[in-house]
Amino acid sequence: MIGIDVCLGRIIEIPGARNVTLVDADSGLAVAAVGRHEPADQHEVAATTTDVVRAVLTCTGLASADPADDIDEVIICGTSGYHIMKFVGSDFGARLFVHILFDDVTGNLGMARFQLRSILAEFTPSGPRATI
Repeated sequence: MIGIDVCLGRIIEIPGARNVTLVDADSGLAVAAVGRHEPADQHEVAATTTDVVRAVLTCTGLASADPADDIDEVIICGTSGYHIMKFVGSDFGARLFVHILFDDVTGNLGMARFQLRSILAEFTPSGPRATI
């Protein structure tokens, strides 16, 4: 199992990653953050992305037909980049997600998702938890 700093350090190395924030979904605060371009107020980013995550999870129209199927990732695509919000399992009871901003010039959504899944599996072997 890898630590938070190593985890975020590896995520920011994914091609196209610009900012990475580990967010406590209960409080909406940034637990940790790293950035490569245009420093942002990570606590503001954490609060607004928490609102998005909560809205998605409470929207019955986005629920799967299978009641056992949980949402484990939210992807938002824009004209010049995309955001991935991936839920992170936690052995200490916190409800966490990682928010990554990618640019679309050097980023590749499919590869980013594949690499992110691999890194987070090393960070928390317990898997994602989307109960927010």
